[in-house]
Amino acid sequence: MRALLLTLRPIAPLLGGAIAALALAGATPSAAAELAPQDIAMLDRLTWGVNASAAGHLRDVGVERWLQEQLHPANPPLPEAARAQIEAMPDVHKFPFDIAVAFEQQQKSASQVTDPEQRKAVQQVFQQAMTDRARQAAARTVLRALYAPDQLRERLTWFWFNHFNVHQNKSNLRVLVGDYEDRAIRPFALGRFRDLLAATLHHPAMLRYLDNADNAAGHLNENYAREIMELHTMGVGSGYSQADVEALARILTGVGIDLKPEDPRLKPELQSQLVREGAFEFNPARHDYGDKTFLGHPIKGRGLAEVDEALDILCRHPATALHLSKQLATYFVADNPPDALVQRMAQTFQKSDGDIAAVMSTMVHAPEFAATLKGTAKFKDPMHYVMSAVRLAYDDKVILNTMPIQGWLNRLSEGLFNHETPDGYSMLSAAWSGPGQMMLRFEIARAIGSGSAGLFKPNEPNAVDQPAFPLVMNGLYFNHLRQTLSPTTLAALEQAVSPQDWNTLYLSSPEFMH
Repeated sequence: MRALLLTLRPIAPLLGGAIAALALAGATPSAAAELAPQDIAMLDRLTWGVNASAAGHLRDVGVERWLQEQLHPANPPLPEAARAQIEAMPDVHKFPFDIAVAFEQQQKSASQVTDPEQRKAVQQVFQQAMTDRARQAAARTVLRALYAPDQLRERLTWFWFNHFNVHQNKSNLRVLVGDYEDRAIRPFALGRFRDLLAATLHHPAMLRYLDNADNAAGHLNENYAREIMELHTMGVGSGYSQADVEALARILTGVGIDLKPEDPRLKPELQSQLVREGAFEFNPARHDYGDKTFLGHPIKGRGLAEVDEALDILCRHPATALHLSKQLATYFVADNPPDALVQRMAQTFQKSDGDIAAVMSTMVHAPEFAATLKGTAKFKDPMHYVMSAVRLAYDDKVILNTMPIQGWLNRLSEGLFNHETPDGYSMLSAAWSGPGQMMLRFEIARAIGSGSAGLFKPNEPNAVDQPAFPLVMNGLYFNHLRQTLSPTTLAALEQAVSPQDWNTLYLSSPEFMH
């Protein structure tokens, strides 16, 4: 990694001379001058990236109050410029049932066109409309990641979406992923895990992605049942058997999706068992009412209540507490988190009945977490890297176009809603630190560091680029960040010949990558 800065010089080209006397070098000292280095490191670790305004707020309220604000956010609003962009998006306040029905009708209309060329054109319009909805959903994710005051909730929203991953390109999921994140993930990201698990189970995006909409008595589909146990709760090798997977699949029969306005026809004795909530449906005619044994617990066949009983069993299983605690510690602390820390987090999970905020509080107040703030930090995955670069470069100046960021994330192989398999993106450094990744990061650092990079050109016809320039060498840098740099990095920065070159080198440095 440290050799990277040396290899960048002939690419940039940056040799010869120091930075001239620039207005940037005379940046006003940060209001966060009293913060300790580990406070800045904590801020960078628990948010989408340190910037001057966040550091100033941390200095003003103190570390413990800041942590409580993040662990128990009071729904602080987004900046008006970011909120206005979100409010202007189609479907942002519609329910998934209405969204899916509208697109299903559009698809039917397209399929009824008889002329082959016209049908092809209409279908292309339909596909583009679905793609646009997914891009708008990604834009909402980016805007909230960059500017939401409740940064820890946004970090956890990404974490939990990755944990309960769905892929946008399956079926009609492009029109549902935004609602899935907004309604099934974000509201529960710091709440009880049981509520989060139930919210994902009731969302059509998950039921379609893992095929439970096709799971019926006599036609078992075990996909969702298997992933609930293997990925979402207990984890691989935690003691469940194939018989438990089959039992859970039987319990989940009849849990699916229904976009028809009328209720399904049912026998009179089953009608009271029907449950419809938006696009979610429990159809008793498709349910296996036989008794089951799940993880050693007898479950009486009685309908949708079986699902609630199974979720209770899973969420209170010690393996679930341990698996989720290790996942959280891997994401926030280290690739191989200390076992003692994971055990304490798991104990908190069990004692608090799966209170995610309580588990996170145990983690952030642990000496093991504090120790990692003083040493080499965890290597940033692409999402954290790109967001932290833009946050540092522009602070609270709201971008007008998220498409460059979406493109950078796709190039770095961590595009939003774009992981095909249910296991989500890797949280380990080795997945993101190869030579190809490093060269791509340098190119993106150069794009961000050299100018507005299209971030301030609205994504609309005839739009003009608004004036903007990344301010990386600011008071925060002089007061705090500079002290964290190695002699090698400082020597490379001193050879920059312009603010653009300096920004590129700093955003490419090993210290910024961590």
